[in-house]
Amino acid sequence: MPISSRGQNTAIASSWHGRLTVRVESDAGSVPVERQSFTAGFELQGNSEQGNMTLFTPLGGTAAEISWTPALAVMQAQGEAHNFASIDLLISKAVGTDIPLPALFGWLNGRSTESTGWNVDLSQFESGKIVARRVTLGPAAEIRVVLEK
Repeated sequence: MPISSRGQNTAIASSWHGRLTVRVESDAGSVPVERQSFTAGFELQGNSEQGNMTLFTPLGGTAAEISWTPALAVMQAQGEAHNFASIDLLISKAVGTDIPLPALFGWLNGRSTESTGWNVDLSQFESGKIVARRVTLGPAAEIRVVLEK
């Protein structure tokens, strides 16, 4: 579950860890997208504006480290660093589709934050489970999160 602390200027810094699954279905639309899916352990700190995330392999090794600010996003994986102008561009390139990062942080805090085209199920949030599905505006996609306490 989220661990929150208040700092100066009432900014809230939060951190989470658990398992993340992202699945993107193939799209028969004007821009075809191949079906993609990945599951990883994760540690996440920050918010949609600034933060960092580490993704872990099933054996606990580091698969990728991602950090972002409003001006730059960097992904380090397999000994290489890849720079992007924004976290949204990094996510789109890495996952193959857009993910509503501001809404995702709301969902991680147990809020049913709205995002156009996405439905979120927080009915099992108390047991650490979040499921969000994109139903319009792009290929079908699903995000599943299991938070560890």
